[in-house]
Amino acid sequence: MVGVVIVSHSQTLAEGVVELAKLMASDAKIVAAGGLDDGTPGTSFEKIYNAVEEVYSDDGVAVLMDMGSAVMTTEMVIEAMEDRKIVMLDGPVVEGGVVVALEASLGTPLEELQEKVDEARDTKKLDN
Repeated sequence: MVGVVIVSHSQTLAEGVVELAKLMASDAKIVAAGGLDDGTPGTSFEKIYNAVEEVYSDDGVAVLMDMGSAVMTTEMVIEAMEDRKIVMLDGPVVEGGVVVALEASLGTPLEELQEKVDEARDTKKLDN
């Protein structure tokens, strides 16, 4: 099963996304990597690295990030783990996190998860 990491500048937000996703997909391998090591806002290389390690399997890991340095720090983690199968997904952290957790728990391959996030985003758009 693909592992999922939620990266946010806020520890509370990242943990909240994981909590919501677990309500929908209780067996998902999803963890939060939010805030700095002391719990203050920011992004932590070590938290992201350790989160990837925690949920990693041969199926790989999908990472959703909120913005800015969360993206940059995740890129640095991926460079440091170049032998690993890790993909950054572009999508809303909350909705994307839930969709990815659900899809991963259903066995959707890592390579198809961005498409699932895009479908969820398109479904959410309101027709005017």
